[in-house]
Amino acid sequence: METFLSIAVGVGLAAACGFRVFVPLLALNLAAISGYLVLPSGFAWMGAPYSTIAFSVATLLEILGYYIPWVDHILDTIASPAAVIAGTLTTAAVIADMPPFVKWTLALIAGGGIAGLVQGSTVALRAKSSLVTAGTANPILATAELAGSVLTSIAAIFIPVVCLVLIFIFLIWAVRRIRRFIGTRK
Repeated sequence: METFLSIAVGVGLAAACGFRVFVPLLALNLAAISGYLVLPSGFAWMGAPYSTIAFSVATLLEILGYYIPWVDHILDTIASPAAVIAGTLTTAAVIADMPPFVKWTLALIAGGGIAGLVQGSTVALRAKSSLVTAGTANPILATAELAGSVLTSIAAIFIPVVCLVLIFIFLIWAVRRIRRFIGTRK
C-alpha cells in the first residue's frame, strides 16, 4: 500500500508540474522539511533549506513571467520539456522500495507523461486564447493554471488517492478534447 501511495503522490505532483514547473517542487520541498514526506537519500537535497530558497525564487519568477504578455509564450516553450523533467524527478523522488530501473521507468512514463500531457493541454489552451482574445485572457489562464498547480500539489501530498482519481478524470477529458481538436472523434 505504501508503494501505491508513493506512486499516487508522485503522479499527482507530476501533474501539477504540467501547470507550473516549480510550484510542486516547492511543495515537495516544504513537505519534506516539515517531515510530512521522507525523501530517499539520493533526493535529500530536494528537502534541504537551500532548495527552499532556490525553489521559492524560481516559483516566484515563473509565476510573474506568466503575467507578462509574450513572455508567457516563451516560458511555454521552456516549460514544456522542463515539466516532463520535473514530473519525472518528483515522481522518482517519492517512490520508495523499488529497483532503480523500475522506479525511473515508472517515473518517466507516468510522471513525465502526465506532466507533458497537462503542459501540452495548457499550451494549446493558451495558444487558442491568444488567437481569440489577442492575449488579453492569458492572465486569467495564468491564474487558473497557478491555482491548478497549487491545488494539485496540495491534493497530491495530503489526499493522493483522490488526486489520482481527479487526474484520471482530467486525462479522459483531455484525450476527448484532443481527439475532437484533431478531428478523429468517433
